[in-house]
Amino acid sequence: MYQYDLSKNIPVVGVDEAGRGPLAGPVVAACALLKNYDESLAGINDSKKLGEKKREALYDVILEHFYTGIGLAAVEEIDRMNILNATFLAMRRALSLLSEKQDLSSCLVLVDGNFPIREYVGPQEALVKGDGTSLAIAAASILAKVTRDRIMAQEEKNYPGYGFSKHKGYGTKDHIRAIHALGSCKIHRETFLKGIIKENLRLF
Repeated sequence: MYQYDLSKNIPVVGVDEAGRGPLAGPVVAACALLKNYDESLAGINDSKKLGEKKREALYDVILEHFYTGIGLAAVEEIDRMNILNATFLAMRRALSLLSEKQDLSSCLVLVDGNFPIREYVGPQEALVKGDGTSLAIAAASILAKVTRDRIMAQEEKNYPGYGFSKHKGYGTKDHIRAIHALGSCKIHRETFLKGIIKENLRLF
């Protein structure tokens, strides 16, 4: 993956997201620009292929070896503008934070997936399965996933009974069962609940 990034012959910024599919919580995007490479980065891979403990361990390693930015789009923004546009918004926010630390004008942005980032001004490429191809994207995927998992673990304390720390907001059987029993709460994406609950029952 490091060799793939080097093959671009230009500094690359990897961008990825976590949380497009869940029924609850924000979508989180992260971007990563390599400072220096050493063997401690050899374990970096697509966050979905790593266990939670491995992701947590790599999180601090990534912060040490990469310039980073993390942005999110809130539930209200997801419901208002749809998940794809909210994802692009989170990505632009992450890149904006990174640009405060580093000049990105001479960098190529590599974004995981099928679509380039809407309204982003600068060189970019969309890379399908990029989190398993590019080291920078893989690093961004870990940052986004760990950040979002931590947010959802905190939301478990704010909204007990839904199991957010376990399923992280995804539509598991236990989560849907809890929604039927309790109604939705403030961090549920109402546009994602159509067909799951017949009426807008909100407990909090």
